[in-house]
Amino acid sequence: MASRNKIFTRRRNRVRNHLKKVSNGRPRLSVFRSGRHIYAQIINDETGATVASASTLEKDLRSKAGVNTEAAAKVGHLIAERAKAAGVETVVFDRGGFIFHGRVRSLAEAARESGLQF
Repeated sequence: MASRNKIFTRRRNRVRNHLKKVSNGRPRLSVFRSGRHIYAQIINDETGATVASASTLEKDLRSKAGVNTEAAAKVGHLIAERAKAAGVETVVFDRGGFIFHGRVRSLAEAARESGLQF
């Protein structure tokens, strides 16, 4: 029986391999979710550079209540604004092995509402 870590790693690799096939040169919106925080980065895989990033560790997004779907939505709005400022309009969404539910879904929907296309 495989461990949870191996299952997660296999799922993350499967998602990333699929994204490489369908990206067509678009940058990748990568999401990482920990127990306490959520992070989002827009990465240009051709150059290997991070174009924009946002997380709940930032001063104006910190809250004592922890990270919930509302905080994830704020990160989604912020990453979309920073992407537009960097000249990025369309991205490929990389959920990074996390299930598209809860905080990850909230971040994605907020980024879409703010004008980021994926």
